[in-house]
Amino acid sequence: MQDNLSLYHIFYTVARTGSISHSSRDLYISQPAISKAIQKLEQNLDTVLFKRSSRGVTLTPDGELLFEKVKEALSLLDEGENSIRHNRSRDIPKLRLGASSTLTRYVLLSHLENYIARFPHVRITISCQSTYQTLQLLDEEKIDLGLIGRPQKLRGYYFQPLLKIQDTFVCTQQYLENQKKLYPDEPLIQAATFMMLDEDNITRQTVNTQLKEHHVELSHILEVTTMDLLIQFAEIGLGIACVIRDFVKKELEEGTLVEVPVGFSFPLREIGFVCRQKDADSPLIAPFFDDETEHPDK
Repeated sequence: MQDNLSLYHIFYTVARTGSISHSSRDLYISQPAISKAIQKLEQNLDTVLFKRSSRGVTLTPDGELLFEKVKEALSLLDEGENSIRHNRSRDIPKLRLGASSTLTRYVLLSHLENYIARFPHVRITISCQSTYQTLQLLDEEKIDLGLIGRPQKLRGYYFQPLLKIQDTFVCTQQYLENQKKLYPDEPLIQAATFMMLDEDNITRQTVNTQLKEHHVELSHILEVTTMDLLIQFAEIGLGIACVIRDFVKKELEEGTLVEVPVGFSFPLREIGFVCRQKDADSPLIAPFFDDETEHPDK
């Protein structure tokens, strides 16, 4: 029996694929070696397991009977392996994070670096989506902690402000000069291309509200999916991008980008970590709120 275990695995793969050549690729074994293994198994069992043809191989009645038993046995082995993995993984603490791709890159990464250094045994997963989707995942208990721009209503959540940000419009100096040459008699808000995040983004919604309150109507809007693309498009002179000032601080200092006045300044907004109220004291989550929190349970 013990000598046949590897032969059964080869037999099962050939029976499942119906092809020695396909089985050879799946098992990383040469076709002659597979044929030899099948012949040896047939000799050990004193029967014929396959019918050979130019189209491949098919099971004989004895082969079909053996295939069902081997299939059941391999399935039980898989269950056993999965059970062991599950038992081992139950003791590994897991933390599920949610944040937009922008906040993940510009804010979350530095906090994650510190967290991982302190708690290397915690298994972390990150899902990237908008603030509203992050809150929905928290409601559904599909994530444990979110990094979001603070919405107006946060009932049932614990929110800790992390930093304040401010929206602004930026572009290259060359783009501004080109607009003046091309459209000398038109206001910038009517002639230029303004690049903004899509309508479902909380940043876009906040900017829209401010533009409406100050009676500023942009004529040409190009929607872009990420903050990174907004910045890159602005840098190549594609248009005027609505970005978060903190995230283009280096570009502004170097003069790669310049701020574009629109007649008013955007108010400061809060970014912070959020979790369900009942989870605020969790040893896995609390370190994001308080650096002095005790080490998460192993």
